[in-house]
Amino acid sequence: MTNKHSPSQRIVGISRAVAVVIIVVIIIAVGATGAYLATLGGHTGTSASTSPTSSSSSSSSSTSSSSGSAFRQQLTIDDLFWPAGDLNQLTALGEIPYPNWLTYTVYQSLVTVNGSLLYGQGTVEVLPMLATSWTVSSDGRTYSFNLRPGVTFSDGNPLNSYQVWGEMYGFYYLSANSSSWMLSYNVFDMSTANFGPATLALMNQSSTALINPSQQLLSIMENTSWPIYVTNSSTIVFHLRNAFQFFPELFPVFTGLIFDTQWLLNHGGFGTPAQINTYFNQHPIPGTGPYVVSNVQEDAFVQFTQNPTYWGANLTAAEIQANPYLDPGHAKTVIVKWVQDDVTRYSDLSSGSAQVAAILSQDWPLIQNNPNTYSYFTMPDKSMLFVGMAMNTQRYPTNITAVRQAIVHAINYTDISQKIFFGGLVPMVFPEYPAQSAYYDLGNYAPYQYNISEAQQILANAHIDTSKFPTLEFRVVAGCSYCEATAEIVQADLSQIGINLNIEVTEPSQYQCPYTAGTCSYSAAKSESQTIAQMTWFGTGTFAPAAPDPADAWLLFANNQTNSNDWAIYSNPTVQTCVNDWTNGASNATLISDCTAAQGQFYNDAPYIPLGTLKLVFGAGSIVWNKNVVKSMLLDPVYTGQSSTAIFNTITFVSSS
Repeated sequence: MTNKHSPSQRIVGISRAVAVVIIVVIIIAVGATGAYLATLGGHTGTSASTSPTSSSSSSSSSTSSSSGSAFRQQLTIDDLFWPAGDLNQLTALGEIPYPNWLTYTVYQSLVTVNGSLLYGQGTVEVLPMLATSWTVSSDGRTYSFNLRPGVTFSDGNPLNSYQVWGEMYGFYYLSANSSSWMLSYNVFDMSTANFGPATLALMNQSSTALINPSQQLLSIMENTSWPIYVTNSSTIVFHLRNAFQFFPELFPVFTGLIFDTQWLLNHGGFGTPAQINTYFNQHPIPGTGPYVVSNVQEDAFVQFTQNPTYWGANLTAAEIQANPYLDPGHAKTVIVKWVQDDVTRYSDLSSGSAQVAAILSQDWPLIQNNPNTYSYFTMPDKSMLFVGMAMNTQRYPTNITAVRQAIVHAINYTDISQKIFFGGLVPMVFPEYPAQSAYYDLGNYAPYQYNISEAQQILANAHIDTSKFPTLEFRVVAGCSYCEATAEIVQADLSQIGINLNIEVTEPSQYQCPYTAGTCSYSAAKSESQTIAQMTWFGTGTFAPAAPDPADAWLLFANNQTNSNDWAIYSNPTVQTCVNDWTNGASNATLISDCTAAQGQFYNDAPYIPLGTLKLVFGAGSIVWNKNVVKSMLLDPVYTGQSSTAIFNTITFVSSS
């Protein structure tokens, strides 16, 4: 679960609130942003100054589109971030790289979700990708995935269960043997697995050890007492600690993206828990997807060319329509540029030097005023992308429940939506995502309403005199202009109930994990609570999930065992019962009952200020394209929790060029 989106970093920055740090611990970063399929017709640097050129080592591909639609020789995309973690897929352990431009274009997963349905209706439907099918045991604890036959990585090595096994345990090893290595979900009992240097040595005995494993290595891979094992070269099995019905939804992104582990081993291996192998920062590990990386210019651009051996090159139009993420792509060469300046991105788009660009509030009116030229993503009515603020439940005076209750009623949400987000805020009840309708707002509560009289009455009933309060710190991330503008409105609103705020603009390096202990865990945050502002912008901008499942929100925002994102430092026994139910095998009926009680407790405790879900990808702007050139596209399956621009193999064009 990650947040992303802030001109300075996943989560819009790197948020999920995007996982941003990856050394030994797994950080669930926030937040990404999400968007709706509209078919309406850490570095400081500058945008690319070096022109992208074709790599002499890259193979040419066909100039025809398998589905018969329009095809272009080149597609250029202007993005507003350079990937944190560069192109190193090993950093997926910390929910980066972000943005990961290689998601589905280079790296595919065992399963994915129906992107058209997700962005059209906010509905999650799991679909096959590199696995053609999977089975679940009657107790819900054992998942067996059958791999697609005949698939190879772009370097020619075969995809098999041994490669996948090696990748999964490689992530486990890099996490320093944490049971929560997979997106911080504690779904495995790893105590029976003895994976470490000795097993890695066996995997390195030959340059083809994962293609044709020795009997000694194979016996380890087939050990059914380990939580992940193989039964043959095409079947891999995951045995869970307890039943978890949403387990397949952990695969579509991050540690679920599959790479060529054999190639990795032949190029220096994983590294160590203290230091991952950074060779892959600029030399991405081969994947099975429709594109390969052909050129990298640090802090400037990444160039992709079509993979001439892509297994899905001959998929039918019907098969691609059923799962657009499998599309072979409709451009021979794709260049994704890091362009920091919004005016430059708009200029590139308007001049035709870029066909897709991220446009923020500064130039957004230019997009809105030209509907005959531009189309842009808007979110579905029910989504998992939101924006909001946290209140420090461990620091005076926001450690007083009545104070938090008064604050959530003293904020003019409509004013913020109209003035800052172009009317694009949709009120929500926290913490569940509205897209998870079966588990959303189980207590049937109304979103917090702006009502100064009610806020004043709450304080009066609790005999609280706000004139005795210190000035509260309100922390926002540097570079997020709409965060600062929103903070100023909140500052004015709270003054009406006698609460004074000091807005502290903080650099991303000090903001993403605001605990002096150096981790983002609940326990560390609690022990360092006095160093955390009384109020803080949630993540570094917008927030999107790391996995498209309903457990995501509860495990992040209300969990006293989380690795990150409990920005309110909030915990309550009633709420924790619901949190634990998601992964302890509780029945759905028990889960619903416990989470209904938790929802009421959480709502009344008001640790967070949910401003609402977003209609625009970046809150105050979106991903834009020239509708006379581009026909349609999809974002990633976690509402931009993986990438801040389109999954470019899904982009279709109006005409060939």
